[in-house]
Amino acid sequence: MADATTDPAFARILISNDDGIDAPGLELLEGIARALSPDVWTVAPEQEQSGAAHSLTTRRPIRLTEIGSRRYTVDGTPTDCVLLALKRLLRDKPPTLVLSGVNAGGNIAEDLTYSGTVAATIEATLFGVPAIALSQEYHDRAEIPWDAAEAFAAGAIRRIAAAAKPWPRDTLFNVNFPAASAARVRGFAVTHQGHRILGDSLTEVRDPRGRQYYWIGPAPMTGGVEPGTDLAAVAEGYVSITPIHVNMTHVAVAEALRHALEGQGLKDQGFK
Repeated sequence: MADATTDPAFARILISNDDGIDAPGLELLEGIARALSPDVWTVAPEQEQSGAAHSLTTRRPIRLTEIGSRRYTVDGTPTDCVLLALKRLLRDKPPTLVLSGVNAGGNIAEDLTYSGTVAATIEATLFGVPAIALSQEYHDRAEIPWDAAEAFAAGAIRRIAAAAKPWPRDTLFNVNFPAASAARVRGFAVTHQGHRILGDSLTEVRDPRGRQYYWIGPAPMTGGVEPGTDLAAVAEGYVSITPIHVNMTHVAVAEALRHALEGQGLKDQGFK
């Protein structure tokens, strides 16, 4: 499906997220998508699935429930949602663009490995469907600056769709809006994935019976901000657009390893 129609005006758009069907960011993205295309479908988790990453529900049945016109919930993960949409709900006429979000909170640097928002786009990408993840950074959850995403999401989607022709193989785009009002957003920046250190995010508590339990998160982050990264762009007030490749082979290391093991009975498969 690398040559599928990705122009938003003609696309069949599938929307999902990891914050759940009632999330304000999902409602925002639905409105943005419907302004871009008349053919919009939503399949989102019944409950919040933040941190679910690219997980599938395999130990119990899952259900797809219609809750409105072209709106469905799944009692599972974001990956489940996209899988059911592609292989069952829309199998006769698959979507040509998948949008995931808008997540409450950024998905930058190592966040991508935990993110259910990004996982939905990974699943779409594995099936050859162009996909974009969108997330809104914030400083105070009580005052998330949704107007930044509202003002710039359509522009980001249009710019990516116009530039990615043909859509690059095994690639999704990860978009993050800065924690600033729309008036303070400085524009768009093409970035690479940054790096930051995950701080101590374990809280140790005892329940009323004295039994110990732990709560993971929220996770304080430390680390430098390297120029050109998603972290730097968002910190400087730009909308970060990062192409993410789902093939995790480290080609340079594989080539070096192949050369190092030459003459030791290693089968030379070559790398591209």
